[in-house]
Amino acid sequence: MVEIKNLCKKLSNRLVLDNVNYNFEYGKVYGLCGPNGSGKTMLLRAIAGLIVPTKGQVVIDGKVLHKDVSFPPNTGIVIENMTLLPQFNAFDNLKLLGDLRKIATDDDIREALKRVGLNTDLKVRKFSLGMKQRLNIAQAIFEKQNIILLDEPTNALDEDGVQLIYDLIKEERNRGALIIVATHHEEDLREMCDTILNVSEGRFYEKQTVH
Repeated sequence: MVEIKNLCKKLSNRLVLDNVNYNFEYGKVYGLCGPNGSGKTMLLRAIAGLIVPTKGQVVIDGKVLHKDVSFPPNTGIVIENMTLLPQFNAFDNLKLLGDLRKIATDDDIREALKRVGLNTDLKVRKFSLGMKQRLNIAQAIFEKQNIILLDEPTNALDEDGVQLIYDLIKEERNRGALIIVATHHEEDLREMCDTILNVSEGRFYEKQTVH
């Protein structure tokens, strides 16, 4: 479980997360819906351990971030403008990442790339924006991560790519992963999520149960 407890984050005297409280459970997909600047990406960054709260806590399976652990273990992340190494192909990029933890096999990498529809030996520098987005999503799932945080995962994808990501997210949920998706496209969330949390001015102001 990921527990958000009285979470606040202030940047330049502006409160971008305002006393957020929520419990996220494994085996479910949660959607954060709100306009740019509403705080949804900042919440993902807080859960990922990329920012330190001004007040409050993020607790991952009973361990407090920035106290018991520096980063949430076994977590896949696609947040904002991620860039992988342009001089390598998709497989080699994931292989280099995989060497850090030595959890994923070569077959795990190939399977993740197949699932996102990247069957290519092209170098990343020759990728379209949609191909780069597919690779970013592959790096968030290839180690069978328990927690998956996705910021605008369907950006730059064509219709087939969008449906592929919908299906992939549902498969990850069925595997038991906890998935949090942030987007301003509410139609995406209704297709993918069990619960939608509407975000405005750093707060949750409405919860919708979808499935």
